[in-house]
Amino acid sequence: MLIRKVAEGIETFEENRNLVLTDGCQADSVPNLEIETGEIEGAGHASATGRFDDEQLFYLRSRGIEEREARRLVVHGFFNDLIRKIGVPQLEEQLRDTVEAELAKTVLEGV
Repeated sequence: MLIRKVAEGIETFEENRNLVLTDGCQADSVPNLEIETGEIEGAGHASATGRFDDEQLFYLRSRGIEEREARRLVVHGFFNDLIRKIGVPQLEEQLRDTVEAELAKTVLEGV
């Protein structure tokens, strides 16, 4: 992220969240914040990487939810916070459909 000198008074926050779904995968997150002015309201950055949570899967399975559906729910939960912030219902629906299509091709195919 670059905050140029003309952006005085701006407040911004960069966030990078990664969900590692399968063994052997990794995510390298390098948040970068370059500020060309000293007159900003605030700026920050954060990064988090986590693997698929087996405890969440166990919790859902212990309540009678099949493994495939439980995995789908966990991944959708990861994306839904972001998708809900968009505020354009048609775009939100399209993104949910895209996530579902990708899940069908990759994460859920071996289950």
